[in-house]
Amino acid sequence: MNIGFIGLGIMGKPMAGHLIAGGHTAHLYSRSGVAQELLDAGGKSCTSPAEVAQNADVIFIMVPDTPDVEKVLFGKNGVAEGLGADKGAGKIVVDMSSISPIETKVFAARINEFKCDYIDAPVSGGEVGAKNAALTIMCGGPEAAFEKVKPLFELMGKNITLVGGNGDGQTCKVCNQIIVALNIEAVGEALLFASKAGADPARVRQALMGGFANSRILEVHGERMVKRTFNPGFRIELHQKDLNLALSGARAMGISLPNTATAQELFNSCAAHGGKAWDHSAMVRALEFMANHEVAK
Repeated sequence: MNIGFIGLGIMGKPMAGHLIAGGHTAHLYSRSGVAQELLDAGGKSCTSPAEVAQNADVIFIMVPDTPDVEKVLFGKNGVAEGLGADKGAGKIVVDMSSISPIETKVFAARINEFKCDYIDAPVSGGEVGAKNAALTIMCGGPEAAFEKVKPLFELMGKNITLVGGNGDGQTCKVCNQIIVALNIEAVGEALLFASKAGADPARVRQALMGGFANSRILEVHGERMVKRTFNPGFRIELHQKDLNLALSGARAMGISLPNTATAQELFNSCAAHGGKAWDHSAMVRALEFMANHEVAK
């Protein structure tokens, strides 16, 4: 297929690489420039999102936040310009960023005006999942468009689900981030308790992995906590952004998410200590600050 990919950072670069390796012609754009390895693999560099949209039938977007997606889509030399004057009829825009479900519905409606389909398809799995083509992909959009794009998703991920209509993929991602944050907090509390009590947190973690407390967070991030390996990964500032979406959405719906709010405050504490770029497993450091004790000690 003739595809486009906008946003070639920690996640986008390997994702685009998998699409190129799958034999697809890829038109690429990144504000920081297209990596030479993608060009060497056959990718074609474009000067703007508009140029990507003009040349591709399926346009992927992978950028950090809601304003970034809006700029890529509707800013100067954005995707919308490349779709204008009926040039985009029949094309599909796929946003794989993690952004506001509410704004996603607005973006989708505006893109539909160009006779294009829109799919929100945020991912979970981080840098490791992106590199290993093992991402979980949560999709919202028309079923027919999803089926067309699914073979491309399968080059980037393993667990691919059409959740519902536009915005539902982003809602699912917010749910994912709530669960991940609360699990990181739980693992951090448990390992801190073990360490302060005088037990070896590494051995406690190993024992817990054989029981009902086992989880992917305990396996991967528990190890990070014990070994003090807090290079991202997935940055705290990005998880803060996702929990802001959860908490603002909860306020709009009139519901309470008390533990999500607590997790956000712990992330805020890490950021206040200079840790916004730490891996989100470093939430444990906020607990350590309050206890005056580190898990590894």
